[in-house]
Amino acid sequence: SVYHCQSQELTTQIPIGRPISNAQIYILDSYLQPVLIGVPGELYISGIGLARGYLNRPDLTAEKFIPNPFIKSKLYKTGDLARYLPDGNIEFLGRIDHQIKIRGFRIEIGEIEAVLSQHPSVREAVVMAREDEPGNQRL
Repeated sequence: SVYHCQSQELTTQIPIGRPISNAQIYILDSYLQPVLIGVPGELYISGIGLARGYLNRPDLTAEKFIPNPFIKSKLYKTGDLARYLPDGNIEFLGRIDHQIKIRGFRIEIGEIEAVLSQHPSVREAVVMAREDEPGNQRL
């Protein structure tokens, strides 16, 4: 997606914009139906630039690359929560799963919790992202 940012917007939540050429973005509910403006839903991507799937991961490919109910193509389930703004731009709201992104790296916090829980001295583990300083997230 693309959004032309104005300098006065730098202190506000900046939308992710609109789809680039030859791409489609859908925000859908759990029944794969489009949501209304302002209503959160999962972000799906379709279009000519979409990958065919994950390399050597047919299970994950089948889970994330699903048939497009609107046209003959595939949709990619991003796992991102988003909503349409009244001006047609899209606002990113977060993740619908337990995946987080820190400094450009996608991290499955459940995997970290599972490894920590294997230690004999650990009964229960919880991992979360913290942002003690603006723009500096850590686990």
